[in-house]
Amino acid sequence: MHSTALPPDLNPAHLPRHIAVIMDGNGRWATQRGLPRIAGHRQGAKTLKALLQCCQDWGIPVLTAYAFSTENWRRPLEEVTFLLRLFERLLHQELRAMQQAGVRVRFIGDLTALPESLQTLMSEAAAATADNDGIEFNVAVNYGSRLELTQAFRGIAADLLQGKIRLEDFQESWVEARLFTAGSPDPDLLIRTSGEQRLSNYLLWQLAYAELYFTNVLWPDFDREALAEALRAYQGRDRKFGGLPPTYLTA
Repeated sequence: MHSTALPPDLNPAHLPRHIAVIMDGNGRWATQRGLPRIAGHRQGAKTLKALLQCCQDWGIPVLTAYAFSTENWRRPLEEVTFLLRLFERLLHQELRAMQQAGVRVRFIGDLTALPESLQTLMSEAAAATADNDGIEFNVAVNYGSRLELTQAFRGIAADLLQGKIRLEDFQESWVEARLFTAGSPDPDLLIRTSGEQRLSNYLLWQLAYAELYFTNVLWPDFDREALAEALRAYQGRDRKFGGLPPTYLTA
């Protein structure tokens, strides 16, 4: 039985408000064990559930997970079909538990390309948990940041052409309001597992000032200690947001 307490060497006052994760390595994890790739995805889903619980226990308000990208459609049909069915099965199984835990779940991405049954489940889950006051859990499904930004700019352009807004008044908040993540704080920390060191078209706007943490741990093995290690690295960094640290300014 794991402890729900924050590790004593972590400062509770300097935890990220929002963690974004790229869950990489499910297939390699399965291959190393002589299992089909879908076994890795199944185990990866269990890891995500455990991470969500850990973030709740440790007081991290927002978790965003890259579950399925716009590029993932290029994978073998059998694997894509399994992933979509896994989403449906997990929603059926986990919605009540998320409700009881106070989780607010939201699905971000172009959901219109998904099976109608899955779209319905996602809409129902988001509506059922919308008033919960616990952790915010964003699941990126059929998500691509370039698509997100293109849609945002298209909406702004349409408003300009219709005279609803003026070009000289253009500001960043117009873009942010049209992103799939509108209403959520930008991530403070991005974690990518399995040794890859790319953003892979994920939250390109939102990650502008995030700390990036890459680990060789494969996603299905990413446990509480692995998260604690990521948070130690985060707390060891100096987040200046383009400025200078106070000690330098007063020297």
